[in-house]
Amino acid sequence: MQHKTINFKNYSSFKIGSSFDVAVFEKGDSSYKDFYLIGSCNNTLVGNNPPPLMILGKDFDYIKIEDNTLKIGGATPSGKIASYCKKNNIANFEFVSHLPGKLGGLVYMNAGLKEYEIFNYLIDITTPNGVKTKDEIKYGYRNTNINEPILEATFELKYGFDEKKVEMFKKMRSNQPSTPSAGSCFKNPQGDYAGRLIEAVGLKGVRVGDMAFSDEHANFLVNYGDGKFEDAIHLIKEAQKRVKEEFDISLECEIIILDQEYLGKKIL
Repeated sequence: MQHKTINFKNYSSFKIGSSFDVAVFEKGDSSYKDFYLIGSCNNTLVGNNPPPLMILGKDFDYIKIEDNTLKIGGATPSGKIASYCKKNNIANFEFVSHLPGKLGGLVYMNAGLKEYEIFNYLIDITTPNGVKTKDEIKYGYRNTNINEPILEATFELKYGFDEKKVEMFKKMRSNQPSTPSAGSCFKNPQGDYAGRLIEAVGLKGVRVGDMAFSDEHANFLVNYGDGKFEDAIHLIKEAQKRVKEEFDISLECEIIILDQEYLGKKIL
């Protein structure tokens, strides 16, 4: 398996992290279980001691129409998907243009905007162990039980690209800060909003070093320049602590934290 060095301060949307060697999974490779698969790191906080990391190679960056379905490789960027669907008048992917990342990551976390989710039109996924149908996958709001690399996903093919939906999704995103972040920090608790809770406990705009909960949207943890992993973790823990004490609600991270100390664990 080939490797490449990635500087995560440049690579991730958070602009946090050091340089680490990352394995590159290409067609014909079979070894992946010792690695944590990453995409373009748009919802990821990379720590000082990450697990062994892996990315999908260029073999998995493609879009094709086959058997009246839409097949998309796991390494395909969301912007490429949105452009292809617009050019070919394909419906139901208008929201993808406002979700940074790659196809594998979008499917892995069932990404979406409100009720518009990537799983709505999913048929199946292909992993190194074969094909899994949608019915074989447990999924919900911003989560799935997928634990293998997503090499390809197949979707229902419907025509009729809707420019009105593009504008609607653009308005949904209009209140989100442009400062480097990893998107929404916490999942919205049932019947409430993480941003409202963070603001209610006095953390909107609060800054530690160059990390802060944004003045524009409290559920965005932003990096004002030279943000550190430790400062990001401090603010995440503080928000969880205060919201639990004030409202008896446990905030669950939507951000993926890649550090040996926190991998697979709830921070609180």
